[in-house]
Amino acid sequence: MDSNGFDDAAAGKTSPTRQSQAYEGLRSLLLSGSIEPGARLTEADLTRMFNVSRSTMRAVLVRLTQEGYVTSEVNRGVRTRSFSVEEAADILEARETLESALAGKAAERATDAEIAELRHTLEEMEDCKSRGDQTGYSRGNRRFHQQVKEAAHQQTLARAHETLLYPMVMRQYRNLSAPHPRAGSLEEHQAILLAILTRNPPAAAAAMRHHVAAARQALLLQAQREGAAAEDS
Repeated sequence: MDSNGFDDAAAGKTSPTRQSQAYEGLRSLLLSGSIEPGARLTEADLTRMFNVSRSTMRAVLVRLTQEGYVTSEVNRGVRTRSFSVEEAADILEARETLESALAGKAAERATDAEIAELRHTLEEMEDCKSRGDQTGYSRGNRRFHQQVKEAAHQQTLARAHETLLYPMVMRQYRNLSAPHPRAGSLEEHQAILLAILTRNPPAAAAAMRHHVAAARQALLLQAQREGAAAEDS
């Protein structure tokens, strides 16, 4: 039993399950963007949050450090990862490649029911945009991309995509004062859906590549401008 009163050894076979649950829970929290880049993560807070022992949480943090979600430094502790512009570019370029491939496969393999779900999601996004519901539009955007990935029925690509840290990059570099959705975003989603609907894999891949590249360029141009302004000041 550790200082928090948790006894993982007594839990026996349940310990790996609790560790997996804590890992998935903290990973999801990091990817949600609710924790700022560079924020310190303390074992005491995390053990209370996920109801696990310190030893279990240490194992979780070691794994997340190895996978790049957090950093661990002597005298600074464990912190959420902060990305340089170059690191962000690499991650978003990888996202561009993977999501375009997934969209092409979705055009080949999506079922009629999956296409209907994509159409429904896009209709909700259109409604959110017309009402100025930025939160709803963002939620629909995430669901649309998830549905494209699922409709691709390509597990190798999907697993590679899930290792990307782009939600954390978006959290760090998104300009919250800029209009949302980005100009052209809805039309880009419409082009992706049309290509999938017409079973045109090259067009679907190209439409998705254009969409993700446009989002990447908007983020990084803003970051570069801010960096240049800081140097000139």
